[in-house]
Amino acid sequence: MSRKPELRGRAARLARLFPGPTGSGQAARTPFVLLVVLLLGGGLIGLLVLNSALSEGSFKLTDLQKETKSLTDEQQGLQRDIDAYSAPEALVRRARELGMVPGGDPAFLDPDGTVKGVPSPASYAEQASFQMPLVLAPEVIDSATVPTPTAGSTPTETVVPAPEAVPSAVPPPTTPTPGR
Repeated sequence: MSRKPELRGRAARLARLFPGPTGSGQAARTPFVLLVVLLLGGGLIGLLVLNSALSEGSFKLTDLQKETKSLTDEQQGLQRDIDAYSAPEALVRRARELGMVPGGDPAFLDPDGTVKGVPSPASYAEQASFQMPLVLAPEVIDSATVPTPTAGSTPTETVVPAPEAVPSAVPPPTTPTPGR
């Protein structure tokens, strides 16, 4: 049987620092194996949690993109409505429905009190061809007779409000300039 030689001096001190193989080599491997298994299990659980968080973020992103698209479509539809209502032809039509007529030539007052230009009233001849507004103001209802249509009949009575009750704030329609 082999017997270990005894070490002396420096070799003995080094041998004490590095313990040699003991009776059971299994005891030293068990903590290492447990550490490796725990690290691998923790890594897998971490990857699972990270993957779940990324998937949840992806679903939220998809939902927000759908909502953004629907809100953008709604905004574009509302902008089309605004553009249609603010078009010059639509403004002129609505002004005529409300009984407005184009104003006459304006006059300007200088700070010293002199009048520049010759004012002219709005033409009331055009006003007779306008129809009464669908929604009447209270002061117009008092001075105007509004026909009430019956089934199968057409209203024939149209009363034009007095000239002082008709505002003239809408400018005459203009033709578009070439190149615009």
